[in-house]
Amino acid sequence: MSILVAVTDSAEGRAALRAAQGEAELLGQPLYVLNLALRPLAEQRMDLPEGAEIIERSGRGDRDPAQAVLDEVEQHDISRLVIGIKRRTPVGKALLGSVSQRLLMECPVPVLSVKYDG
Repeated sequence: MSILVAVTDSAEGRAALRAAQGEAELLGQPLYVLNLALRPLAEQRMDLPEGAEIIERSGRGDRDPAQAVLDEVEQHDISRLVIGIKRRTPVGKALLGSVSQRLLMECPVPVLSVKYDG
C-alpha cells in the first residue's frame, strides 16, 4: 500500500505534499508524488521528501487531470490520495468543474483534502 499526492505548482500543492509526507511517515508507507503541472517537477519550487517516487503526468497536454490521478490510483497499490484544495465561490462551483470535487466523489480510496490557509 502507498500514499499518492497529486500536486500542482501552487501553495495548495505544497500544502498537500507536506500533509502527504506526514501520512506516509505515520502509516509507514511509500509516497508517490504525481505532478499535475505541465512542466517537470524538478523545475518547480517543491520540497520533495527523500525517497518519494515522482510520477510525471503522461499523455496529451489537454488530458483531464482528474482522470490522470484516477488512472494512477488504479495502476499503483494506493491506500490514500492526498490533494490540495482552495476556496471557491458558489458561482465558481456552479460554472466550472472542479478536479478536487471529482476526485472526492470518484476516487476508490480514501481522499485527504488539505486546505491551504496562506
